[in-house]
Amino acid sequence: ELPPSEFMQVADSTWLVLSVVSNGRAPSGSQATGVTKIARSVIVPLAEHHVSVLMLSTYQTDFILVRERDLPVVIHTLAGEFDIYKEESGECVPVSCDDVSNGFLKSKPATSPTLHPVQSPQTRFCILTVAPDTLPAIATMLIDVLFYSHSPPREAGASSQDLDSITFFAFSLIEGYISIVMDAETQKRFPSDLLLTSSTGELWRMVRIGGQPLGFDECGIVAQIAEPLAAADISAYYISTFNFDHALVPEEGIAEVIQLLQQRQESSR
Repeated sequence: ELPPSEFMQVADSTWLVLSVVSNGRAPSGSQATGVTKIARSVIVPLAEHHVSVLMLSTYQTDFILVRERDLPVVIHTLAGEFDIYKEESGECVPVSCDDVSNGFLKSKPATSPTLHPVQSPQTRFCILTVAPDTLPAIATMLIDVLFYSHSPPREAGASSQDLDSITFFAFSLIEGYISIVMDAETQKRFPSDLLLTSSTGELWRMVRIGGQPLGFDECGIVAQIAEPLAAADISAYYISTFNFDHALVPEEGIAEVIQLLQQRQESSR
């Protein structure tokens, strides 16, 4: 029997979930418009205060995960612009800076964040949801996609830095709401009347951040993508994973996105 370290890697931190809401309790968005809506007000300020985040967009809304030890810095950073609540026994209770003032860490001197390379595979993706009561009807297909699908064959000599396609499947179940990301070809395997998408049925392209596993201590990775897209009012659906970060953008806007990110890389040199 293999010890756990042989087959499982675990981040050495406990993470807390932040969700940006409006109108008191309503989610910040009900379609996949994603991280750019909260880039200026949340993600960029946290990066400037050296708070590392994990980002998870879902079909219904967006979540920001921060390490528990960073909570005092998070509260002090965001309290000027947001009313902050914590959940206690199912109720939302206001939080003030004084509640977490002990142990507050002063922000470190500003440093220039590393701008990681981005890749843009040609794969077209769908962002979908499904009603929980219909999940059993597609469970077998979901398991097949999750465990038995393989990456499409690559041409001989193809560069790993110039991806023609990428295998990517994401499934989240959060408080009863299901969110799925899969490529457009895989979607064809499922009953069209069970997987729901936006009324426009738009397809999405990906930019993948990082040429090697990114880790959890570096700050500004999400901001690298979200900040220029927010300035251009371009929607993005963002998923941080253990090894890489992935931003999905509307297919018709991929050329502009690549141009914006290239300009940012060049201006930093």
